[in-house]
Amino acid sequence: MEHIKNYIEENKERFLDELFELIKIPSISSEKKHKDDMLKTAELWKDTILKAGADKAEVMPTEGNPVVYGEKMIGQDGPTVLVYGHYDVMPVDPLGLWKSPPFEPEIRDGKIYARGADDDKGQAFMHAKAFELMVKTNTLPCNVKFMIEGEEEIGSVSLAKFCKDNKELLKADIILVSDTGMIAQDIPSITTGLRGLSYMEVEVTGPNKDLHSGIFGGAVANPINILTKMIAGLTDENNHITIPGFYDDVDIVSDEERVEMAKAPFSLEEYKKALDIDEVWGEKGYSTNERTGIRPTLDVNGIWGGYIGEGAKTVIPSKAYAKISMRLVPNQNYEKINKLFEDYFKAIAPTCVKVKVKSLHGGQSYVSPTDIPAYKAADMAYTKAFGKKPVPVRSGGSIPIISAFEEILGIKSILMGFGLESDAIHSPNENYPLFNFYKGIETIPYFYKYFTELMK
Repeated sequence: MEHIKNYIEENKERFLDELFELIKIPSISSEKKHKDDMLKTAELWKDTILKAGADKAEVMPTEGNPVVYGEKMIGQDGPTVLVYGHYDVMPVDPLGLWKSPPFEPEIRDGKIYARGADDDKGQAFMHAKAFELMVKTNTLPCNVKFMIEGEEEIGSVSLAKFCKDNKELLKADIILVSDTGMIAQDIPSITTGLRGLSYMEVEVTGPNKDLHSGIFGGAVANPINILTKMIAGLTDENNHITIPGFYDDVDIVSDEERVEMAKAPFSLEEYKKALDIDEVWGEKGYSTNERTGIRPTLDVNGIWGGYIGEGAKTVIPSKAYAKISMRLVPNQNYEKINKLFEDYFKAIAPTCVKVKVKSLHGGQSYVSPTDIPAYKAADMAYTKAFGKKPVPVRSGGSIPIISAFEEILGIKSILMGFGLESDAIHSPNENYPLFNFYKGIETIPYFYKYFTELMK
């Protein structure tokens, strides 16, 4: 299939130009001021899919940001692949840490630097270009549908209903997703598991207004002091989460499977060096890869309150806040965890403060089967493109809607990611190597070829 490399080589600069136009739109779903940008990005995605060769594409409304749907049906008897991706991106703060403007893509050291370069504009765009390649070279072997949403970074809050309302439209044999990563550029991998997510916001209130810390200090509870103590109490000295019932439904991975997982290439020293840390941290009794793949976690994602401006202002704040996320493993239900967290957090609060807890979003974990034709096709595709078999891995990340796809649509998902840990997704200076971008476009057509053959 030499035509694949030839087409990529002949069009690689155009691919980048088109991707950059997509990246330049600040489609931050969590910020209301970018509502128009969300619509603009959706329209550009529709045009991209049509120009790539789809028979039709449309921007479909939801209760939130729209979904872009497109399709090319070449035959009723052949299999259908449903490509899922998202066009929304994370906020860019802290802006001062970016070496170049986050929505002005720049190539440095063989990498695209910009918000969304990897997650998920770069990776989703690979599918549009791989689709274009197959259409233009008359090698598309099966039906293709696209579903590109605009709320993944805020929990895909409108997509479940969209799927329920459009079950017939979205009928497919497999859902293909590139929103995960691989171990290294020379070590391809297929993500076989995603952790679930429970994302909470807490508010601790003390006095009814900010107080002078000299006059009232020592006599009135400081909400920030209280909040930090409460958060510290959520884990013990072994970094074990203390919420009663939290581990009741955790899927315990066998010793045999842990031995197999340990065979995946991993250098602890390189890991620490890349992050500029002297030592790793986590639940006692588990390796770094196990802590991020098969064990649940609890982390503070943000904490604020009081005076944080320039200079000094001696106050006891009235309120303190925190955002806390818990990554969940198979069998843990995020709604149950939400309730356990809320009950416990309120229970450990002293009577000198008032506490509010609310859920921001969440989703279930997902385990991808490895014995179905789609997985075998992905394995064969990576092997063909990279010259070596991919390693199955469980990701520490979450894509909340994936488990809902199976529940609502009855379709399994295959996670063919091409990102790297060093891509700094969700962080300043997000990037995506050009090698991975082009290699993804090369690999995806092989998946279609092998999947169609295996489904006959």
